[in-house]
Amino acid sequence: MTMSLSTSTPTSSSTSVSDVQKIEIFREMARAWRAQEWRTCADLFTAEGVLHSVMLDPVVGRETIFTRISKLGGANKLVTLHIHRIGVVDGALFVERSDEIVINGQSGVSPVVGVLEFEGDKIALWREYYDRAQLARAAAYTAEQAHS
Repeated sequence: MTMSLSTSTPTSSSTSVSDVQKIEIFREMARAWRAQEWRTCADLFTAEGVLHSVMLDPVVGRETIFTRISKLGGANKLVTLHIHRIGVVDGALFVERSDEIVINGQSGVSPVVGVLEFEGDKIALWREYYDRAQLARAAAYTAEQAHS
């Protein structure tokens, strides 16, 4: 399901890219994430972009984001972002999804909601809302890994 609803006047930064383009940018992110194409993922952010899993400190800057997310991959890991609902409200992209995490053949799922703000065709701010303990169980993290 795709939804587009706007109840306010768009700002100049939200008018440079359409709602459909925002959705396609996120679909490209999900594709690249699964393929572990971390450079592609990072390059979808502005130079000063922010990735903020709200239970952790924000990661600021495209290169810092690249460094952080590139640690998520590996030959024995696969993360698939299963999109359930995606739409634009007041210029922000909302994505309800389930992240399927497979590590060493063990699979787990964590529900997530992401809210993304854009500057042109780049992501300026991506906030992630999820239950950290549930994500840790889905990824079979140790207690130490769950808090890093």
